[in-house]
Amino acid sequence: MKKILLVEDEAHVVSFIKKGLTEEGFEVSVAFDGKTGLQLALESHFDLIILDIMLPEMNGLEVCKSIRIKNQAVPILFLTALGTSENIVLGLENGADDYLVKPFKFIELVARIKTLLRRSSGQAASQNDESLAPEHLYSFNDLKINDYTKTVTLEGEEVSLTTTEYKLLLHLLKNKNKVLSRMDILEAVWGVDYDLGTNVVDVYINYLRKKIDLKAEDKIIHTVIGMGYVMREN
Repeated sequence: MKKILLVEDEAHVVSFIKKGLTEEGFEVSVAFDGKTGLQLALESHFDLIILDIMLPEMNGLEVCKSIRIKNQAVPILFLTALGTSENIVLGLENGADDYLVKPFKFIELVARIKTLLRRSSGQAASQNDESLAPEHLYSFNDLKINDYTKTVTLEGEEVSLTTTEYKLLLHLLKNKNKVLSRMDILEAVWGVDYDLGTNVVDVYINYLRKKIDLKAEDKIIHTVIGMGYVMREN
């Protein structure tokens, strides 16, 4: 039985979600404030965490960020009444895997949960399969990524990246010499399959360039005007 942690302060929402998910065969634990939710998330094993953003004691963004410091693997789904593109991007940038805007249909919540759990199970299976180990190694000139240990080195020196920067770099490297549109990148890195109407992709490309493109003449992340981005040699 899959275990889900629900961190939500509205009692009627908790009752509705817990009842429905229990009937779907999930085991649901509940926290009514951010601090309690964070404590439970760090002390116990859960297969998925559902987080409201507007929480007492500690907001959901802070809870998510704190969980990600200790646990990169557990899927996190944000529930939010803040449905603007900016708030959605902020949630994804803080480590969430998906979001659902209130009010929502329960059938959609269940579908998103099952999708996240399938994705998580697939990643865990591939990481536990030693025969796939060579496929975890990627390189481009002096840039190397070990996707098993989640480490990046440039000219032998380790590069410190955020989770989102790492996902973006890995996607570019897996598709080196291929021009990727902003929509391709949004879907692969942020799990969003529509235009958010923000420049979040461009912002993160610039973050990466500052860390990876140390010399202008050796830059490897290129802009293709009107098309997107590509990792290739000059």
